[in-house]
Amino acid sequence: MRFFLMLLATSLLAQQRVVSLAPSATEMLYAMGWGDRVVGVTVYCHFPPQVRQKAQVGSYLKPSLEAIAALRPDLIISDPTTTKVSLPGVAMAAIERRDLVSIERSAQSIAKAMGEPARAAALVERMRRDLGAVRKRNQGRAKRKAMFVVGRNPGQLTGLVVVGRDSYLNELIELAGGQNIFADAPVSYPKISTEDILARQPDVIIDMGDMADTDAVQAGHLAKVRALYSKLPQVAAVKSGRVFAVASDIYVVPGPRVVEAAREFERMIQGKR
Repeated sequence: MRFFLMLLATSLLAQQRVVSLAPSATEMLYAMGWGDRVVGVTVYCHFPPQVRQKAQVGSYLKPSLEAIAALRPDLIISDPTTTKVSLPGVAMAAIERRDLVSIERSAQSIAKAMGEPARAAALVERMRRDLGAVRKRNQGRAKRKAMFVVGRNPGQLTGLVVVGRDSYLNELIELAGGQNIFADAPVSYPKISTEDILARQPDVIIDMGDMADTDAVQAGHLAKVRALYSKLPQVAAVKSGRVFAVASDIYVVPGPRVVEAAREFERMIQGKR
């Protein structure tokens, strides 16, 4: 009887109606086979494509409690950037987003909340294998100095925010054969100036600075970004034409697609155009 009750409890847990308040949680749920359990997502949840058919409950900072309640969820998943919400009788789960280890822990937390921890083990194993392959390809290669701009004032080289230390993006750059020139910054996403760029001389510049739409980079935008950095002709990356514009959720959603981000970093850093 006890064994039967345990099986029944696991089955009930696996049937939850889930509202995801973080794109990374949404992608993990789909990657582990729970897409059909997802009933609500944020306006920033874009992948996989079918998630666009789900009910939207607001953004990180402004989730609608009324919209969430109307979906009658059994579980709400959030991350550290989400405005806290709670409903009586509804389970809550929180994920992390700092580094690759925390991404693995997030998958494990979601799978535990869904009642099937083994699904996280399979996802984590696959991510480790694929990221390990990228790392192995770049072992022994000379490190190229790289910087990744994640924010700036539109159309300007002011208000620059780059990837620093203690972030999964820093880890991805390193395993792709890059040396993040701002890895010594005291914060994960430091603000910098053009003087810092001139002083540190990146070999590769990757810019996602003023992209509001993370679906694709148009050729015209790439030309504008390169023209923008042409104002710094003495920088190594500008001299060699190794300035890249990117616009994809793979760089800003700490979920299963960090593997794709690592491969793209490798392509840009190692010259596989």
